[in-house]
Amino acid sequence: MEYSHPDAELIRQPIGYWSWAAYDAVVGRIRVALSGIGITQPQWWVLAQVAGAETPKTRGEVAGLLRNYLATGTTTMDEEINRVIALGWVTQDEHDRLTLTPEGHAVHAKAAALQDELWAERHAGVSDAEYLTTLKVLQRFIHNTGGHAWHH
Repeated sequence: MEYSHPDAELIRQPIGYWSWAAYDAVVGRIRVALSGIGITQPQWWVLAQVAGAETPKTRGEVAGLLRNYLATGTTTMDEEINRVIALGWVTQDEHDRLTLTPEGHAVHAKAAALQDELWAERHAGVSDAEYLTTLKVLQRFIHNTGGHAWHH
């Protein structure tokens, strides 16, 4: 891989641009890949939360947890929960608890396998130490600018 600038110039490059460019490339790739198997990224988030719950989560718990993912908001997540229910991937009981259907389990398994492939693709040539440093540096930038970020 060729870097955009020599190190002496790269160190002066704007983090805002490069963090946006990384976001655009990574999220764009994820969304295109997921759309290829008939699911959106927010629908994947819902399925992953429902599938990964030790005990069934309520609709409010899932929407509340996911509302900050890429700044989607609670309303958008409620709409996405409605969509996965309409698609027959999730059911909601009388206590608003969400459960995967057999079809939902199949879609989740397919999307999870794809996410594993995408993770390996993104991390090619990047050591765990480099990845850890990258996340710590990004979190420091967020802290230094008064921002707040948290990911499940």
